[in-house]
Amino acid sequence: MSALLTLCVVLLPLVTPGRGARRWEPCTDLRPLDVLAEAVPPDGSAVGVRVMQVQGARGLQLSAAAPHALSFPASRIFFRCDLFPEEFSIVVTLKVPSLPPKKNEYLLAVVAEERDSLLLGLRYSPTQLHFLFLSEDGAGAWQTRVSFRSPALVDGQWHVLVLAVSEGSFSLTTDCGPAVDIMADMPFPATLSVRGARFFIGSRRRTKGRFTGLVRQLVLLPGSDATPRLCPCVNPELAVLSIPAILRGLTGKPEDNEVLKYPYETDMKVTLGPRPPCTKAEDAQFWFDASRKGLYLCVGSEWVSVLAAKERLDYVEEHQSLFTNSETLGIEVFVIPETGLFVATANRKTTSAIYKWTDGKFASYQDIPTHQAQSWRHFTIGKKVFLAVANFEPNEKGQEFSVIYKWSQRRLRFTPYQRVPTHSARDWEAFEVAGEHFLAVANHREGDNHNIDSVIYKWNPGTRLFEANQTIATSGAYDWEFFTVGPYAFLAVANAFNGTSTRLQSNLYVRLGGTFQLFQSFLTFGAADWEVFHIGERVFLAVANSHRYDVEMRMQNDSYVINSVIYELNVTAQTFVRFQEIRTCSALDWEFFSVGEDYFLVVANSFDGNTFSVNSIIYRWQGYEGFVAVHSLPTFGCRDWEAFRTAAGSYLVYSSAKEPLSRVLKLRTG
Repeated sequence: MSALLTLCVVLLPLVTPGRGARRWEPCTDLRPLDVLAEAVPPDGSAVGVRVMQVQGARGLQLSAAAPHALSFPASRIFFRCDLFPEEFSIVVTLKVPSLPPKKNEYLLAVVAEERDSLLLGLRYSPTQLHFLFLSEDGAGAWQTRVSFRSPALVDGQWHVLVLAVSEGSFSLTTDCGPAVDIMADMPFPATLSVRGARFFIGSRRRTKGRFTGLVRQLVLLPGSDATPRLCPCVNPELAVLSIPAILRGLTGKPEDNEVLKYPYETDMKVTLGPRPPCTKAEDAQFWFDASRKGLYLCVGSEWVSVLAAKERLDYVEEHQSLFTNSETLGIEVFVIPETGLFVATANRKTTSAIYKWTDGKFASYQDIPTHQAQSWRHFTIGKKVFLAVANFEPNEKGQEFSVIYKWSQRRLRFTPYQRVPTHSARDWEAFEVAGEHFLAVANHREGDNHNIDSVIYKWNPGTRLFEANQTIATSGAYDWEFFTVGPYAFLAVANAFNGTSTRLQSNLYVRLGGTFQLFQSFLTFGAADWEVFHIGERVFLAVANSHRYDVEMRMQNDSYVINSVIYELNVTAQTFVRFQEIRTCSALDWEFFSVGEDYFLVVANSFDGNTFSVNSIIYRWQGYEGFVAVHSLPTFGCRDWEAFRTAAGSYLVYSSAKEPLSRVLKLRTG
């Protein structure tokens, strides 16, 4: 307390009027000084300055402007005195490009014009952020540099930096993260004069070292650390203390007619083909969907239609007859990034095939030996691309197994990766739960016994192999279907035959406590496929019933013409309830797809009791009416449907289990 009183006595003459000394005043008010707004006119009309919009935020591109164009005299903000504050913060929001290893670029410089000396500067390199200032004593003047290592700026993203200076302490905070503190041998000077000096934005008064990225915020806050005023923040990469009016507002949230107030450009990507992800990296980016003739904007995590002609399915036409090695029991369409679109056919005889989409059609790409293959399943783990085949019959040595193949980026081919013991496998289902990867195999029978276990395998990152994780009792299992509802993971099995009857309970399992447990059972008749799909917030589950059969009753031809069923999740009752029954002819597959704002289901009708020449049907969602038949497609022994899109439009492909010919159909829209 005595020390405080002594200090007050010493300072009293300085603050008391009429004692021969003027009242002490700071060089500036202790408020944020928007340095960027001082250098750029309110309408952004400075020559060479462009307003760019990237990742949902606007910034200024300064590199085309002359160094002197983005400067102003220090006296404009230091109008009470000529001393730079001894304690202050500099807040910068920037997006920087990739730089050569030894290149430096200036964000801010305060230069004494008469002697062309740098009084204060902020610059960055690929690995460091440098704060420079002029130090003086009786022996002369020299430049001091405080460097912060690896601020991780050169990643193409927006970042907010807060440099706080106080006595001999220098602190750097990036995106409201932990502060990096440096106690320098040379403190920031208490009497750094800026008389006759000039602020330069994005340069050091010369062309060399000019800033080539985007800057959104550049603020000087005298007297304190700005971090508490910015953090915590919901979006720390874009935390705002003060920005020029021309840069205010985020894409997707225009106020009044803000878009028309200021001219600006946007870093826009145009993507042709399948819908790209809409994540933080794509925020405020546009996507042009050539197949739908629509322009979409990524807002938050959804693509929002900006300009779109309402697209409707007019008719279906044959696009390609795809001749296969033999009858095809299953097909899988998939994309390998930077390589292309493929379809894998599961053929009845000893060779299955992979075809690549080339010049608008599928062309033969790779043959793979299989043993009456039933289906393929494509999946990825990290950057690894896999393709698993379900073999129904044993090999020449009587060994029964299915095979997982891995894509070789060097050979551009699938090569064998792991053999898995299976029993007349019908289907594989790949899925991920809480970051762990699984494969479920549908074992149909072992010899004449259809009541056997199917197996769920789990990926072991240590061995890099799939290992048995759980067995589930099944009866002539034909298909697995995985889906999630909120935080819950579900797995449905289609039980087709128990050795005496096709009238069975097919089961739905939910994952609890690290295992799948029975959730609900459905009465099915030779169930061959489950298909889950969402329409808005509603969740549906459709089963394909193939036929009624019981050893105690005589087979009737009309036992193949039966109802397949669509169930809907009742969230309140926590159960799936019957929504709609559709008459089908030995249905073996459902496929859900959309065209424009319309939703469709196509069923693989395979046999009506007399002939395999049976029409498969496309049903359109009609809301209250459910699904209504809109297109009838001639098919022969139809086994599987897949929908896919390319830059040229939307397609369906189906396989035939009765002839070595699959067909690609194009959806004509208007």
